[in-house]
Amino acid sequence: MSRFAPTVARGIARVTESALGPYQSAVIRIGFAATWLLFLLREYPHRQEMYGPDGPWSWDLARQLVASNHAFTVLVWTDSQMWFETVYALAALTGALLLVGWRTRTMSVIFMIGVLSLQNRSVFMGDGGDNVLHLMSIYLVFTRCGQVWSLDARRDRRAREARARGERPRPDRAGPALWAGFGVVLAVATGAGRIDGGVLGGWLTVLWGLWAVQGLWWTVGRVARTAEPRVLLDVVANLVHNAALMIIMAEACLIYATAGWYKIQGSRWQDGTAVYYPLHLESFSPWPALSDLLSAHGTIVMLVTYGTVVVQVAFPFTLFNRRVKNVLLAAMMTEHAVIAVVLGLPFFSLAMIAADAVFLPTSFLLRLGGLVARARGGLFPRGGRTVPGPREPEPGVPEESGRAHVGFTA
Repeated sequence: MSRFAPTVARGIARVTESALGPYQSAVIRIGFAATWLLFLLREYPHRQEMYGPDGPWSWDLARQLVASNHAFTVLVWTDSQMWFETVYALAALTGALLLVGWRTRTMSVIFMIGVLSLQNRSVFMGDGGDNVLHLMSIYLVFTRCGQVWSLDARRDRRAREARARGERPRPDRAGPALWAGFGVVLAVATGAGRIDGGVLGGWLTVLWGLWAVQGLWWTVGRVARTAEPRVLLDVVANLVHNAALMIIMAEACLIYATAGWYKIQGSRWQDGTAVYYPLHLESFSPWPALSDLLSAHGTIVMLVTYGTVVVQVAFPFTLFNRRVKNVLLAAMMTEHAVIAVVLGLPFFSLAMIAADAVFLPTSFLLRLGGLVARARGGLFPRGGRTVPGPREPEPGVPEESGRAHVGFTA
């Protein structure tokens, strides 16, 4: 036992003193927010047929289904056209704000509400990509996904620089205003009986719990006279973040493992012809000439069919071998990019690529961030640092490691 004690102690220290994978969590935040925002913008002309009061899945049917399965959606509160337009606009706005990392703690909650509200309003409109986005929007609420590549990180950096110069940072007014506004909306919805749940469960408890935690975090940061309360909250937040990130990783592995094992049982996947058939479906052929070109070569069809199964089944077993894992990860991302173009499923592919990004090596993400920063600097020249790193700890607060890689070497 004495040999394992140091290892266990280091593991406990790692998961409590830092929020692992700051760059990976930032990438999945950006990826899912961009996927949702682009989807809402593309479907804006068709929003009424998909989620509106006059859609094929009527408001009455949606209300009956929600009453039976207790799914969360604010669109069944009223069938008002103005309410629908407001929710749709807020869903797009929060997607944009989460994308740039403005008030990520609050925006991640409202982003989740927007995703669940629209998707649960018309449950038959989605596909596999929507299911992934549905789950990930919930998991993102529990991550510290604004540590890097966000306006939050830039604001924290400027506050630190101001304190280093002996200046007093600008007081935060937007945060308390958002918290108070969200509390008022929650109170009104609760008083009207619009949210299911009780003291020990349901969405009522979840939303009020998140609101209370936000208020506690802000209060401790401004009022506490010693560092210990903030240290305790940081430890709890790190544990929750790391657990959520692990769940995201497990979810991605589960998606590929189940997809691969189900494919193995199919006769068309066994004889190597499964990829041929979707290429000839009119609904999945935005470029018929390209589909015909690919399906005309039997060897290519067979290799892609067997290769898809092998990669999906093998990927979860390669996570502890960084070289093999990175090769399969690149193959899966390339496959999703091809699916986006050839089969006309861009948002499914974007959602899966965003989920895969949790496994990207930190070194690769740092190089990618540097390239983006240089490109942005060339387009919009300005002085100062362009890529903020993870926030530095205040005195008495455990340091967060910017290069931690979600539990796997990379």
